[in-house]
Amino acid sequence: MKLRRHLLAWASAATAALALGTAMPAAAQNYKSEYRMSLVVGTAFPWGKGGEIWANKVREKTNGRINIKLYPGVSLIQGDQTREFSALRQGVIDMAVGSTINWSPQVRQLNLFSLPFLMPDYAAIDALTQGDVGKQMFGILEKAGVVPLAWGLNGYRELTNSKHAVKTPADLKGMKIRVVGSPLFLETFTALGANPTQMSWADAQPALASGAVDGQENPMSIFTAAKLHTVGQKYLTMWGYIADPLVFVVNKDVWNSWTPADRELVRQAAVEAGVEQNAIARKGLVEPGQPLLKEIEGLGVQVTRLTPTEREAFVKATRPVYDKWKAQVGADLVNAAEKAIAARKK
Repeated sequence: MKLRRHLLAWASAATAALALGTAMPAAAQNYKSEYRMSLVVGTAFPWGKGGEIWANKVREKTNGRINIKLYPGVSLIQGDQTREFSALRQGVIDMAVGSTINWSPQVRQLNLFSLPFLMPDYAAIDALTQGDVGKQMFGILEKAGVVPLAWGLNGYRELTNSKHAVKTPADLKGMKIRVVGSPLFLETFTALGANPTQMSWADAQPALASGAVDGQENPMSIFTAAKLHTVGQKYLTMWGYIADPLVFVVNKDVWNSWTPADRELVRQAAVEAGVEQNAIARKGLVEPGQPLLKEIEGLGVQVTRLTPTEREAFVKATRPVYDKWKAQVGADLVNAAEKAIAARKK
């Protein structure tokens, strides 16, 4: 009897081992040897760094079952960043850390984050991305055909130019400003009297260097990493008119090809990477004295910090654009965002 019990136990264990042994390779056969992650910028920028952190964490957590290669410069779609979301849905791209701005042409609700002067501070951004509005936005992205996992941050998009200090909307009159290919940006800068010029990031730096455009708007981390002071950007206005959150996403078919356990590991990795990336994106701007701005001033850049009264002039000038786009984004969603920001902890 004892021998029979041992034999039965051994047979049961062997069957389990065999089942495990055959199941794992079968699952592994559905995995690609490499997954393609799209990024607009490289790892010298906090945005690209977020992608690198995510990829490394995924590789570590899955013991190498899921390997990710980074494709900065949106090179999988020839540098056209506004096509990234469509390419992600189509499977040209497997994963991405993307900007809400670049995906807004395909997902109109993402224009919420680009409504001029909606979010006055970092607490306001967090109130949206980490609250009910962020959950709603993830539901919208899921319906649009991708799997969103976590929020990151590109940062507040501050204004720079090569001509003169900008303190009032009148100072922007006729100035050629490079903007992302989104109608909301064209309308915002037109309302301010500027001459907005649509172009990809790949084309922006040569255009700034040649003087084809006078200025641009981007987070300070982009300004410093891209050394924009070397292409004539000598005047910086801290106006905090919008910020673009980043979204860590996976193509739906790729997501469904992974085991539930691996999906959870990829999700955990994205959330952890998002927390780290958010901190990197804010570095030097949330500490007392804003040391990053002092560093930029040290490069010979004149920094203009708007007073509340000066900032209000820009708010008033762009309010018609805000009101028009509130309807296009969805009044209920914008109302929820405004309510969440009003209730935020400062």
